[in-house]
Amino acid sequence: MNAPRTLISGGLVLVENARFASLSLLIEDGRITDLVAGNGPEDAQVIDATGRIIIPGLVNGHTHSHGALGRGGVAEGATLETFLAGASALNGQRTVDDLQLSAELSAAEMIRKGCTACFDLSVELPGPSVAGIHAVAEAYHAAGMRAVVAPMISDRTIYQALPGLLEAFAPEMRRALAAITLPPWQESLATCKAAFAAWPVPMDRVRPGIGPAIPLHCSDDFLVACAQLAEATDLRLQTHLAETRMQQVAAWQRYGTTLTAHLDSLGVLSARFSGAHGVWLSADEAARLAGQGAGIVHNPLSNLRLGSGTAPLRALADAGVVLGIGTDASNTSDGQNMFEALRLAATLSRAGGDAPGTWIGALEAFRMATEGSARIMGLTQVGRIAPGWAADLLFLDRDYCHYVPLRDVLSQIVFAENGAALREVMIAGRMVFADNRVLTLDEPGLARRARAAAARLDAANADARVMAEAAATVVRSFCHAACAAASHP
Repeated sequence: MNAPRTLISGGLVLVENARFASLSLLIEDGRITDLVAGNGPEDAQVIDATGRIIIPGLVNGHTHSHGALGRGGVAEGATLETFLAGASALNGQRTVDDLQLSAELSAAEMIRKGCTACFDLSVELPGPSVAGIHAVAEAYHAAGMRAVVAPMISDRTIYQALPGLLEAFAPEMRRALAAITLPPWQESLATCKAAFAAWPVPMDRVRPGIGPAIPLHCSDDFLVACAQLAEATDLRLQTHLAETRMQQVAAWQRYGTTLTAHLDSLGVLSARFSGAHGVWLSADEAARLAGQGAGIVHNPLSNLRLGSGTAPLRALADAGVVLGIGTDASNTSDGQNMFEALRLAATLSRAGGDAPGTWIGALEAFRMATEGSARIMGLTQVGRIAPGWAADLLFLDRDYCHYVPLRDVLSQIVFAENGAALREVMIAGRMVFADNRVLTLDEPGLARRARAAAARLDAANADARVMAEAAATVVRSFCHAACAAASHP
């Protein structure tokens, strides 16, 4: 018996990420098989989309699912470096169940905000486990999302990564911080390989990736080994690249060059490679990334929250770098709203007083948040409404205030939408959100479990929090002084 076909009729459809038209969509086996101007086949099951604007699902090019259980735990004045100094206070003492719960919470929020796929760099302290990696993969599979699950791994703490930082502390504190260590990189990679070899869910929607956290936090041998693993097993590799000025200053101190140039010299850059943030990238670095077919994921929400800066999106685009958009984690971005990230990607490009011709337009930003992020994730035929492409669709209420009156549909989506008009979400031809409910997850149950887990983890990590708060003052002062004294960048 043939699988049933679905006809979505009556909607205003964004075709090829280029134009809107009143068309019906024929869906079969999770893909769009035809765009129909008439009534469509009689044997199809009909979904009436009258009054809906239909667009492709947004693709989150960079997030951290573990951030969901750390929501509200980032100090208002935190920078990235002080946040990293307190990582164990937010992410320590977690069980495998906590890792799965956090991924489920992230998935639920992403679905509610119109995100159908994500690149997740999830962390487990002190190092990854097969059970932990599998728990995150299983969470996304159960939610019905597409995901690249990339364990975020390092072999250096921030105190080992930034030259001179340990020496800035008083002796007693220095000894305590120096005693914090991470597993040898060979051990972490062996765990990842074992997890990937016994992947617990089908790879059609949820697949593995590799996430060396920050180049400075990884030894050169580790970075090379990660790149070799990605090449040998056709995995996507993502790291945090030039997120803050301090990272570039430390790169010049440690390597005598920029972060990207150093990665290039190691052979790490490739079409499988993407860097999150890219706030402090130079023109030379943009050219190197573009030359290798590598990507950058713009994360404006956390860049602003942590005071990291504004990424040179126009310069990167003009250089030919593959660009995507991400939310970052729910702790550093305070949410998983891709509509907000999309709007900021467009509007921040106008903040410097540059000529309108250099701004990121609505269509360009939208393509970054769909096809661009999908390409960075290694997803083919995802992020566009066209025959043969994935039936990952968002249904917006045309009568919602954002669209009344309706003149420039895509502009009104990019500059006004925040998820409030979202009524249904379909992934791979399956409805996962309708009637204000995520249909694949028990949201009330998640809320109960999250409250209990947060109380338990806050108590378990109380001592680590005290140490982190004490360390943050020195870290902030050190980074400020190092950047003020630096001649690069």
